[in-house]
Amino acid sequence: MKKRFTWQFTILALITALTLSACSTGGQSAKYPDKAVTVVAPSGAGGGWDKTARSVTKILTETKLVASPLTVENKPGGGGVVFLGEYVSKDANDMHKLFVNSPPILINNWKSEGKSPYGFRDVQPLAQLTTDYGALVVSADSKYNDINEVIADIKADPTKVTVAGGSAPGSMDHLIAVLPAYKAGVDPKTVKYVSYDGGGEAMTALLGKNADVIATDASSVSEFLEAGKIKVLAVTSNERLGGILKDVPTLKEKGIDADFTIWRGVFGPKKLSPDQVKYWDDAFKALNDKEEWKKELEANGWVSEYKNSADFTKFLEEQEVTIKQLLTALGMANA
Repeated sequence: MKKRFTWQFTILALITALTLSACSTGGQSAKYPDKAVTVVAPSGAGGGWDKTARSVTKILTETKLVASPLTVENKPGGGGVVFLGEYVSKDANDMHKLFVNSPPILINNWKSEGKSPYGFRDVQPLAQLTTDYGALVVSADSKYNDINEVIADIKADPTKVTVAGGSAPGSMDHLIAVLPAYKAGVDPKTVKYVSYDGGGEAMTALLGKNADVIATDASSVSEFLEAGKIKVLAVTSNERLGGILKDVPTLKEKGIDADFTIWRGVFGPKKLSPDQVKYWDDAFKALNDKEEWKKELEANGWVSEYKNSADFTKFLEEQEVTIKQLLTALGMANA
């Protein structure tokens, strides 16, 4: 009887050991995340990245799609360059730290000045959640009523037309600003671009007659359009937008074969396991379907455009081609 008991005890111990071993290796993802998750906005408070991070964590928490606590951390510096360098070098093994980003993760990796050695291939794209588009805007009393009139004047004498944006040369607003002229055959290096510290300052410059045209986010113009202070000449979407912008033509409608998407998405460390990537695929897909998230999108003036990890990665590869073309035309691409 004693030998039989010893044999049964040994088998039980072996099964227990194998179970614990599975939990500590491949089975670890089954209980992931097992502690608080930080979502980083690589900017100060109040910007698009910050708003996205806070909206995502808020709805994931309220709907209980993620049981672990979710917190937002702001890491400003260099348009995201400083944070990404630290993230890739120091946080590569932190599976509980995610971050939000948008086209600058591509732009910063390819522009020559202020270049980031890291890009989307150094991290794990998890989901695209929203999309916005560029808008070419003039003051309400501007002589311009058509984007092609602006391009014609730039062709005639680029020094006479000031185009402004809320980001530095080579950054997102600059690319949106020169895109129509570039696609219409104008050397984008000749376009007179003035950068301001954020879209708000660029709009102030436009209304103060210090700029003829500004390039900005389409979602940021509603207040000024409703107040009758501006005219929106074109948007960089493939199809017309809704709401107050429903009557604004796309660049393609004006004969300019160009579009530019200001997407926003979530990324994680490169070392996330396939099971951990699937966890976030499931969580963000469920988030996208929630009514609470749809209300959050409407409140922020965002357009929903969900892509899972695989589709988001493919999309980034396509976007990279456009970014490289524009920066090369501007003479700002990293060799």
